[in-house]
Amino acid sequence: MYEKRAYRNMIKTDDLIKFEVIVKETDLLIRAEKDLSQEAIESVLKYRHQIEGYIKINPSFQTSLIPLEEEIGSPEIIRKMIRSSRLANVGPMASVAGAIAESVYNDLYPFSRELIIENGGDIFLSSLRERVVGIYAGKSPLSLKIGIVISPEETPIGICTSSGTVGHSLSFGRADAVCIVSKSAALSDAIATYIGNIVKDERDIELALNIGQSIPGLLGMIIIVGKNMGIWGNIRLTQL
Repeated sequence: MYEKRAYRNMIKTDDLIKFEVIVKETDLLIRAEKDLSQEAIESVLKYRHQIEGYIKINPSFQTSLIPLEEEIGSPEIIRKMIRSSRLANVGPMASVAGAIAESVYNDLYPFSRELIIENGGDIFLSSLRERVVGIYAGKSPLSLKIGIVISPEETPIGICTSSGTVGHSLSFGRADAVCIVSKSAALSDAIATYIGNIVKDERDIELALNIGQSIPGLLGMIIIVGKNMGIWGNIRLTQL
């Protein structure tokens, strides 16, 4: 079912061309130096075909809530999801939105050095100028009030957000937002799910920050519960 993503109107990149690609559950907002709609559609169809085909052969890939073993010869996006989920101790589908964003980015980057791909709040981007990524946290008073400053030398980078109070994604926690930064959108997506599962209320923020620090590849994280926020890592914030 299509869900209108009103928060997309809060993202401003007037120097880039903006277009959407929607294929079944995959709903991408892409910003690039030129319109790459056709290339993006072909890329999304390719990766969805690989994932859907793998699930037909291995149904547990779709339903497992714990990491699975990597199989030799499986598509790269499948192996990326399995590797990311193993680092974050979650099922492989916890990384699917980030993995698709990152994989489509890899296909489109030869055509546009500046590229921002957002898939349901999960972002993979490269930029030649400083960018600010706003944090949507539902009904929290901090929602869309702060943003992460990303410098060109930090990119490409993956920034993914999970929530226990917003959207339809499975979460066992109640955080308004868990925002994870790493060099891989697939990994950021998986870690966001894992950390989000830990946070039941504001008292869990410190515990979740301590646990997250031990995950290889994690660069930084922000946890928002109501009016409370915890931050760890090399993150520069700005007021929106």
